[in-house]
Amino acid sequence: MKALTQTRFGGPEVLELVDLPRPRLLPTEVLVRVHATSVNPVEAYIRSGAFPLLGDPPFVLGWDVSGVVEAVEPGSARFQVGDEVFGMPLFPRQAGAHAEYVASPSRQLARKPANLSHAQAAALPLCGLTALQALDDIARVQPGQRVLVHGAAGGVGHLAVQIARLLGAEVIATASAGKHDYLRSLGVGQLVDYRSTDFTTVVRDVDVVFDLIAQGYAQRSLAVLRPGGILVSAVERHSTELPALAAAAGKRFSGVAVEPDRGGLERLAAWAGEGRLVPHVAEVLPLRDAARAHARVAEGSLQGKLILSVA
Repeated sequence: MKALTQTRFGGPEVLELVDLPRPRLLPTEVLVRVHATSVNPVEAYIRSGAFPLLGDPPFVLGWDVSGVVEAVEPGSARFQVGDEVFGMPLFPRQAGAHAEYVASPSRQLARKPANLSHAQAAALPLCGLTALQALDDIARVQPGQRVLVHGAAGGVGHLAVQIARLLGAEVIATASAGKHDYLRSLGVGQLVDYRSTDFTTVVRDVDVVFDLIAQGYAQRSLAVLRPGGILVSAVERHSTELPALAAAAGKRFSGVAVEPDRGGLERLAAWAGEGRLVPHVAEVLPLRDAARAHARVAEGSLQGKLILSVA
């Protein structure tokens, strides 16, 4: 099979499209012929060596996958050959989704909604599960609450906005002015252009803040939380400062680290199948253009997700 690998840490240029053996199935696994995968910021950090999650190269990056089941290990009955599936297998261990084939535990996949393309489905797992686990499992967002999302037009952010709305919340968002019309179409009630306005001067009394930015946003967000409110960060989860600052202010802090979740995937799929959750695809590039994709993600200005087409 064709797969994207690297033999050293570095910039996007270290990525190479090579021939590798197809993965061998273990008990409970299925072989997925990948139609689409995605590039997330975490993959760019791993590629560069800034976040050596997979150890030293060589390795194959990628977790988001949408494709078709090509083989099933005997004893696994969830899927049949020909089923369209999507998911985020094995995270944070290597899944190797930037390839033509992926072996995945069957219970870390879900059926792809028929109304989503493979590109749209590949945009959903890692970012959608991050948002769902942050807002529902950790923050326990309730109808009528006010949720502030920083970085609301990005890969996680645009799904977090929609999920918060599906949970019944009123959503406030920070994003550049050029993305406000898009976020308004998702139901955001209050928009703050971070380039011209300090959000702490115009936002008050929120129940939940979801931080996807770092750069001091988490610390400043404590000022806009109600007493007892919670700050959840996907980028400051190792902070030793934030839990103490939050507690001193009568508020709460939690980091979020996404994990495979069959129930969560099926919930996302149900919402997407009903047209209530729509993953936004910013651009689709062929697998051979992965270096260009990594460079685009590193710019940090994407609206939605960047997808790699495999099939």
